[in-house]
Amino acid sequence: RSYSDPETEGQLLNSFVQYFGDSLGRKIKRMPLIEETVLPGDSLLTLPVVIIGNGPSGICLSYLLSGYRPYLSPEAIHPNPILHTKLEEARHLSIVDQDLEYLSEGLEGRSSNPVAVLFDTLLHPDADFGYDYPPVLHWKLEQHNYIPHIVLGKGPPGGAWHSMEGSMLTISFGDWMELPGLTFKEWAASKRRNIKSDRVMPEEIARYYKHYVKVMGLQKNFRDNVYITSVSRLYRGKDDEDRSQINEDISAQHLEMEDGQKSLIKRNWEVRGYQRATDGSHVPFCLFAENVALATGTFDSPGRLQVEGEDFPFVLHSMSDFGAAISKGKLRGKADPVLIVGAGLTAADAVLCAYNNNIPVIHVFRRRVTDTSLIFKQLPKKLYPEYHKVYHMMCTQSHTVDSNLHSAYTSFPEHNVLSFKPEMKCVLQSASGLKKILKFSVALVLIGSHPNLFFLKDQGHSIGHHSNQPITCKGNPIEIDPYTYECTKEANLFALGPLVGDNFVRFLKGGALGIARCLAIRQKKKHELIESGDGGGDGVP
Repeated sequence: RSYSDPETEGQLLNSFVQYFGDSLGRKIKRMPLIEETVLPGDSLLTLPVVIIGNGPSGICLSYLLSGYRPYLSPEAIHPNPILHTKLEEARHLSIVDQDLEYLSEGLEGRSSNPVAVLFDTLLHPDADFGYDYPPVLHWKLEQHNYIPHIVLGKGPPGGAWHSMEGSMLTISFGDWMELPGLTFKEWAASKRRNIKSDRVMPEEIARYYKHYVKVMGLQKNFRDNVYITSVSRLYRGKDDEDRSQINEDISAQHLEMEDGQKSLIKRNWEVRGYQRATDGSHVPFCLFAENVALATGTFDSPGRLQVEGEDFPFVLHSMSDFGAAISKGKLRGKADPVLIVGAGLTAADAVLCAYNNNIPVIHVFRRRVTDTSLIFKQLPKKLYPEYHKVYHMMCTQSHTVDSNLHSAYTSFPEHNVLSFKPEMKCVLQSASGLKKILKFSVALVLIGSHPNLFFLKDQGHSIGHHSNQPITCKGNPIEIDPYTYECTKEANLFALGPLVGDNFVRFLKGGALGIARCLAIRQKKKHELIESGDGGGDGVP
């Protein structure tokens, strides 16, 4: 890493202090950024919440932490009579201030997280039954409920949506991609964008998220071009019992109010990273946080086959690389087909992209075409005609139907890739054990992606449902309390979105609701302690 001079580092942290000093309700001294040789314990900025990831998960959590509160609309009647009766019981309270376990009891939906199902049915009542009912909520900005926080992201607000292939339509309807308080249709109308379909292109969604942060006044909480290098719990270790006690002592003393009273913000986490400057240099920083929320999504690390030859330069793992190869003309005039591995929607997008560019395709996947778990089986034909076109080719243009390769597309169901050879050949094996060698121009492996939590201890393997295994959206999401979204194995560490199994935007908003309620309760307890004069504690657990 290249480091800027200390003055530049100080300017970066001072910008944090400038934004958050008033919100913290106390005078914070200007503090220099930590150098690599300085031990934690010096005066550094500590925030109640640091959010890692600035996609829709991080944006929605920032919206709620900024004081926006959802209330039952006066004229609203929820189609679920039992839920509506519960909502009426506490109409004067915001949803954040109500018992989420009570409200979500008995609800069913397409998420395994009950609060996600609850918030979705409040924002999109009976959406899975094909209804387009309006939300039963209206929003109020209550600035006294603001909890100071910062959202750190690698790119502009919107996260991975800014890097997705722009020529494909989203799987979800535009309405399901929107965030609270600003409908996608309102945004499109204000920008004079002609949205011809209920499904929209990722670039439109990315622009919507970026605009959302601006119009909702959330910009002061966001930092772009930030890369996290480590998130660690302070002074934890087998040989650090004495230092742990020291941490308990300093955690209640590190910030002081103007009248000398001690703050109740506890230094639980140290967050290190760097911000990439306009000249390409890296400006390192270190923050302390009482709570950390993981909202990084799952697009960091493409899934790999773990076979011989997968690292050859002609074996690609992303649609963006494939699109770049096409746009640069690298595949123009190639006699050999493109080899696409995978049976998900991204692989289908790649098939369509190649097909539309007159590039022949060999499509390899492990499952049978009749497998009920294939995503195509879950998509209505009328709404997703392009994906059903791919599925039709998968079924009817298989190598088993015709032993010769079809000119435009040939599928190889129930086949695994054994290896890639340097002469651009691939060894396949069928379910019966029969091996085939095929020649290709470029290979594209699209078998899903996984979160990259390298900045956590043991890459986060210890916080999943299955300990000591990598975190994955489907097989091993982070284990959380279902109503607070706090990690069951790490106090003061929260997770939401794909990291806890909620891949769709419409469901990740429930994670923001659960976290906001949990932090609001703890914030209230701290204020009560301060008002009672007991300011000498080490924070509320």
